[in-house]
Amino acid sequence: MSRSFRLTAFLWVVLAWGFANAASVERRLYVAVPGIRNYLEYGGHGILVFDSDHDYRFVRRIPGAGLNADGKPMNVKGIVANAATQRLFVTTLEKLACYDLTTDKLLWERRYEGGCDRLAMTPDGHTLFVPSLEQSFWNVVDAANGDVLKRLDGYKSAHNTIVSVDGSRAYLADRHAARLAVVDVARRTEIGKVGPFLNFIRPFTVNGARTRVYVCVDELLGFEVGDLSTGRKLQMVRVQGFEKGPVKRHSCPSHGVGLTPDEREVWVTDGANERLHIFDNTVEPLRQVASVKVRDQPGWIAFSLDGRHAWPSTGDVVDVATRRIVTTLTDETGAAVQSEKMVEVQFRDGKVVEVGDQFGLGRVR
Repeated sequence: MSRSFRLTAFLWVVLAWGFANAASVERRLYVAVPGIRNYLEYGGHGILVFDSDHDYRFVRRIPGAGLNADGKPMNVKGIVANAATQRLFVTTLEKLACYDLTTDKLLWERRYEGGCDRLAMTPDGHTLFVPSLEQSFWNVVDAANGDVLKRLDGYKSAHNTIVSVDGSRAYLADRHAARLAVVDVARRTEIGKVGPFLNFIRPFTVNGARTRVYVCVDELLGFEVGDLSTGRKLQMVRVQGFEKGPVKRHSCPSHGVGLTPDEREVWVTDGANERLHIFDNTVEPLRQVASVKVRDQPGWIAFSLDGRHAWPSTGDVVDVATRRIVTTLTDETGAAVQSEKMVEVQFRDGKVVEVGDQFGLGRVR
């Protein structure tokens, strides 16, 4: 047998293994509801699991935690998943719940002084940064049991939270501040600010290299870009061809911004016009290239790990390449599902191997 034949045979084996390995991955979208305020008409109560590999077919409903003193479901505020610990975490107005992703079992639920908002998690699965419900502090929480490890004080209205994909930084968005706080995760200490931006910061996202932040702010149809290295604002990006109008929720023209995983595009929501606006992120200044009409007013945007699909909070599934809606999320009754709290979870042989994020983070390292 010649050396070239052996090499060719070996390459075919490697390719066959790669295809089999890829095919064995099962992709699921976990959607926490009520994820639009406490509106049960958009999917009821619980965590809805959809099969991303088969046209987002409804798979099952995991019973939801997060009931108030009257036994009624509270607004879901955030969702994160972790492959290292096989865990899923969901915050509601008052509580943090931890689930086992391999069994769907609720492991524990903790109530926190000051409530909870949109949390973030370190990639190792050890630590959660949990904002109070628009109060003056964030809790740094042990993800194993929910114990508070440290409290970060000195803010006005704790809200959206991101941990960088490398796990070294946490970004804290104060709902009533025009500067973004930067925290050293290892020291659990604030080390700087980014901004000031035009107005108070709403949803935001960061790139994989921790050099850029893209922020929605009050009153702006569009977003702003900040330099995470210098702390300076770089540019304002206004949506062209559309006007601001009345919005159902959030009192903000654009409440949702995300990067495609390859960071080539920025997608931003437009509530009044029921649109997603797409910008080319490979040029300076960023260039508006397309808009997508969705079925309701969007208030959030996230992406699949492979970058194929965009997930606005309206429950539409948008093909990123063609910018067309390919399907919509519906529950076991056929009712339309909407939520601002969703995350991708990938399984192989029943174990979690990779997870996405709720923020549309860039993943170019």
